[in-house]
Amino acid sequence: MQAIWNDKVIAESKETVIVEGNHYFPAATVNKDYLTPSDTTSFCGWKGDCSYYNVVVEGKENPDAAWYYADPYERAEKIRGHIAFWKGVEVKETNS
Repeated sequence: MQAIWNDKVIAESKETVIVEGNHYFPAATVNKDYLTPSDTTSFCGWKGDCSYYNVVVEGKENPDAAWYYADPYERAEKIRGHIAFWKGVEVKETNS
């Protein structure tokens, strides 16, 4: 799977975790050069507290387009250390 925005591959992994239709990429497979911290947070009743990153490519910013659960609840433990994308970031299968 790949996460692409503004024609750049932000993340690529053969092993994502799918939760509620979203692909969570292992953090090690995400190019952190394209992420900047966001002050935005949210809460999910079964996953816990959520934090966000802005996706920035060639000077263009997509606010809060990546999210993660730093300390997920036990029932969502499988997404610990993973990052997911939305807001126009294309997540698709690779041909390789």
